[in-house]
Amino acid sequence: MMAPDTIIQTHMPQKTVAVAAAPGGRDFTAMLALFVGSGAAALIYQVVWFQILSLVIGSSTVSLGVLLGTFMGGMCLGSLLLPRFVSTAHHPLKVYGVMELAIGVIGLLVLLVVPLIGGLYTAWAGTGMFSMILRSIVAAICLLPPTLLMGATLPAVARWVETTPKGVSWLGFFYGGNIAGAVIGSLAAGFYLLREHDVMIATFAAVGLNAIVGVAALLLARSAPYEPAAAGTSEIAAVNAWPIYLGIGISGMTALSAEVLWTRLLSLLFGATVYTFALVLAVFLTGLGIGSSLGAAIAQRLTRPRLAFGWCQLLLVAGITWTSYVLSAWMPYWPVNPSLATSPWINFQLDLARCLFAVLPPAILWGASFPLALASIAAPGQDPGRLVGRLYAANTVGAIIGSLFASLLLVAWIGSQKSQQLLIISAAISGIIVLASERGPKAKGLAAQLMPAIAVLIAVFLARAVPPVPGLLIAYGRYAATWIGQNDIFYSGEGLTSSVAVSRTPNGVLNYHNAGKVQASSEPQDMRLQRMLGHLTTLLPANPRSVLVIGCGAGVTAGATSVDPAVTHLKIAEIEPLVPEVVSRFFSQHNFSVVTNPKTTIHLDDARHFILTTDEKFDAVTSDPLDPWVKGAANLYTQEFFEAVKGRLNPGGVVTLFVQLYESNLDAVKSEIGTFLEVFPNGSVWANTVEGQGYDLVLVGSVEPLRIDVDAVQRKLEQPEYAVLAQSLAEIGMTSAVDLFATYAGNSTELAPWLQDAQINRDRNLRLQYLAGMGLNLYQADAIYQDMVRHASYPEQLFTGSPETLARLRDAVWRNRGR
Repeated sequence: MMAPDTIIQTHMPQKTVAVAAAPGGRDFTAMLALFVGSGAAALIYQVVWFQILSLVIGSSTVSLGVLLGTFMGGMCLGSLLLPRFVSTAHHPLKVYGVMELAIGVIGLLVLLVVPLIGGLYTAWAGTGMFSMILRSIVAAICLLPPTLLMGATLPAVARWVETTPKGVSWLGFFYGGNIAGAVIGSLAAGFYLLREHDVMIATFAAVGLNAIVGVAALLLARSAPYEPAAAGTSEIAAVNAWPIYLGIGISGMTALSAEVLWTRLLSLLFGATVYTFALVLAVFLTGLGIGSSLGAAIAQRLTRPRLAFGWCQLLLVAGITWTSYVLSAWMPYWPVNPSLATSPWINFQLDLARCLFAVLPPAILWGASFPLALASIAAPGQDPGRLVGRLYAANTVGAIIGSLFASLLLVAWIGSQKSQQLLIISAAISGIIVLASERGPKAKGLAAQLMPAIAVLIAVFLARAVPPVPGLLIAYGRYAATWIGQNDIFYSGEGLTSSVAVSRTPNGVLNYHNAGKVQASSEPQDMRLQRMLGHLTTLLPANPRSVLVIGCGAGVTAGATSVDPAVTHLKIAEIEPLVPEVVSRFFSQHNFSVVTNPKTTIHLDDARHFILTTDEKFDAVTSDPLDPWVKGAANLYTQEFFEAVKGRLNPGGVVTLFVQLYESNLDAVKSEIGTFLEVFPNGSVWANTVEGQGYDLVLVGSVEPLRIDVDAVQRKLEQPEYAVLAQSLAEIGMTSAVDLFATYAGNSTELAPWLQDAQINRDRNLRLQYLAGMGLNLYQADAIYQDMVRHASYPEQLFTGSPETLARLRDAVWRNRGR
């Protein structure tokens, strides 16, 4: 029962109110199994839909925020609308079964509709507010229908139980079962369905689960008792329910904000692969499921569940502090070296254990909050569907606010440390609000009066204990402990989409860090690759007036293109606003101050979204994105993306692409090269070696067959206006055109036997990110390179020039390969 001062009995207008009992043993077990299946299907859909829609509207933080907001907003609306439009006269299990079947049908339709909507979107989309509106419309068309039904499933089944604290506690078990299924779905999608198959197979698996759940629910409805009450039944309304709605809303806000913040930190600590995101999501959901089940079991035995709910929120103050402290003060310094593992699965085990250690305690408390809040406002005679729908909607609204604010505002504005401190204070406020409503206006005693002030003081004290995110973690991520005290990390910052750092070695080498690793540096081998990538981009086309650079990074590649006097317009597509600012401040002497060059225009957006929606065409495009194992980066390596880039080339245009051999594996490298050469059959591979050993590659593609006049390039380098470009090449050990083109390492014809088993990276499977995610801790660069170049020969048809020049070039090509 609820406290007497929080309930007022009122006679409501005559209506039909459901009369149901707590489910029996068999019915309970059956429904629990159905909710497990439903939860698994829902998470598979979520992963699949976010993947295919991010390909259409972009993978920027804004796009993902729109997708997440629409997804959760649909679930919120569904929970509110079902009680209003579906009569209690219908058997709840029949309603539930029909909705599950409908979700399956819509799941299939999404696969058919997205390509059509994507075509319309890319034809109209641009930048600014208009683009935001179009992105929201696309997300709403695709996500609102199924998510409305998903959000309505729990309120529908809620009408099968009594609206008493004990009765609605059964819903906590169903909610926990649903979350358990979500854990299974997230792991199945991340580690099997999308890794081994594609979005179609994953969707079929989810549809199959929906069909099984829907049919089983309809069959169960035949034997499960349910009778609507006669009209005129009195209903008891909990008029003091607003503190519970507010408390569960704040709880949802802190939960989703924390998930966003901690996923970002853990992706630095474990590596930002699809597997890390699946693991973190699974652990978070596991905690919610455990907490929901515990909360449901406790609620059945409580006479004052509101008190328990309030204390659960206050305990979250300690729980959030625990995780925030562990992730920044302890884990980066644990003596862990992932490269020592003999298998990626060993690292997954370690990551899982660390994630459970850090995240599970507060997740359990958030999970327990919902059934305790539900028991706090339940009273006999209420429509359970309306009761659950309102509470679920309040929780979801808070979750939407939390996720959007954390991803789009808080981190870039005040940083992870202050954001986590804000969550601690918010949890304390939630607990105080709930407990104040439990005490009521007649509460007396000094302790009772001082409790809110004491709770706030404790929360402030614990919040102050949250340390800032270490620059060492931002710079070196999963290898942080192995770099303690070695380099001077003199800048670190948290941006909108990623965290970046700049460090200096004792001998003066500058490093640019993103995604928890060095992405570019002034080391000779890195400068060689970056300059080589940029200069090949502009020296191969006949007239490279307009150039697009995908990924700013340290700006060295973009700077190399900018010093070509033929280039008059240079556009850089960069997803993280912080990168150009950092680059312009710290790497200007290495990148020819490209960011402030009058030729340069910075376009802050997902490069794929820019390519798909722009009308511009370019004489040359060069791409140097983040490592392919970083979640979302594989979008820039798909067959469809390369086709889109090809469509943006002017006649005679050239596209170049960076491919790393280090921190990768043979399957991932083959996938990158095989996919690129599938689109550019005239393409070729060029190698950046270090002391004769493989390090990384540059791929060159063109629509027309490429013919390189070596003597003409040499004459160009000798012209006064090309003095800066020639000096740039000389600084990396290339004093002539022969030195540059001696890096040739193969073409599509020569490498065809080697690429026979290459897995093509397509939009529907994004295979590369799953392959690369298995190799991020490997160092097999030279073995991969030697395996590749044993198939390559000297390309007689690629180069033209004087016999003397071609003879020197032929010798240099073989010499570079150690032959």
